[in-house]
Amino acid sequence: MAPCPPDPDADWSLPGWLYTDPEYHAVEVERVLRPSWQIVCHQNQIANAGDFHTIDYLGESVVVVRGDDGALRAFANVCRHRAMRLVEGPTGCARKFVCPYHAWSYETDGRLSGVPMRRDYPALELEAHGLAPVELEIWRGFVFVRLEGDGPSVAAMMAPYDAEIAPYRLEAMQTLSPVRLRERAVNWKNVGDNYSDNLHIPVAHDGLSRLFGKSYAIEAAPFVDKMSGQIVDRASDNRWERFYQTHLPHVDHLPQANQRLWLYFKLWPNMAFDLYADQIDFMQWLPLTPTTSVLREMAFALPDDRREMKLVRYANWRINRVVNAEDTWLIERVQQGMASRSYTAGPIGRSEVCLRSFARKIRERIPEARLHRAPAPGWSRG
Repeated sequence: MAPCPPDPDADWSLPGWLYTDPEYHAVEVERVLRPSWQIVCHQNQIANAGDFHTIDYLGESVVVVRGDDGALRAFANVCRHRAMRLVEGPTGCARKFVCPYHAWSYETDGRLSGVPMRRDYPALELEAHGLAPVELEIWRGFVFVRLEGDGPSVAAMMAPYDAEIAPYRLEAMQTLSPVRLRERAVNWKNVGDNYSDNLHIPVAHDGLSRLFGKSYAIEAAPFVDKMSGQIVDRASDNRWERFYQTHLPHVDHLPQANQRLWLYFKLWPNMAFDLYADQIDFMQWLPLTPTTSVLREMAFALPDDRREMKLVRYANWRINRVVNAEDTWLIERVQQGMASRSYTAGPIGRSEVCLRSFARKIRERIPEARLHRAPAPGWSRG
């Protein structure tokens, strides 16, 4: 692969207007988000025929279902008759999908199989009106969907770290906590920028600084950022941090170097995996409007009945609940600052490799993102 040419804007962050402007947001949805992969669930959450899991984003609702033949498929959660949503809620099980509006019915492989008053539709071809398929990929047990586009697969994007992730046995993970949705008054990029930002850790996260010491590190591959920190032996003054340090049990399937490692991966453009010896969390930040997002979160773990493991997982949650509150305070105020006319684009340091990588990919897809001030309205239709 030929090296990428130098980015003339590499020393500048993305400008503030990209975090508030409705016209830019519409372009970003089309060029960045609709063509991107989005995690839905783990395959073990839809293990039996008829089990389904849904995800709603960008004005679309997608349902992933286990067919009678054992295969996983994804479809638009939309009846082909009058566009009624077929299923409600994040999970469920159905032998068929029966529309609650006019009772059109679909098999779990998407085929339209039942139409009341069938003779009333002389032009209807059943085989042409099955559920609209959505592209699906399974990577290490996790199920992803993509609305459109032909970019790299999840496996290809994660390839630089595949060997490092393999020992965690992600394929065998079971649900630790169900999907949780949390709305935030921030642009979706603001969440991701903060996730990959290394410079704020010693400033804003006292707990992580106590846990990691000076071991926190970041790096950027073409489509994934990696952050990591080793849990230090020096006992923290915080009770939950100290409990985690002291009682984290040995996990036989992990190398010794990973026993006390907190490993973070941010996958392009808006997803993250937090890997711990005790569990794995995932989070994605989905835009609602140019200035609001919803955080979609879920946690998984391998079966482990040890009492100390259960308590350590609770301690992990207590620690990260504080970190999340600190980050929420930060990103909400950054979002407010992005709306100020005094702010254009800020300088970005050479060490901020993850932010540089993300900004570069945005500029490649939307050249107007290089402009420090918003262009005249209507630029996207030019």
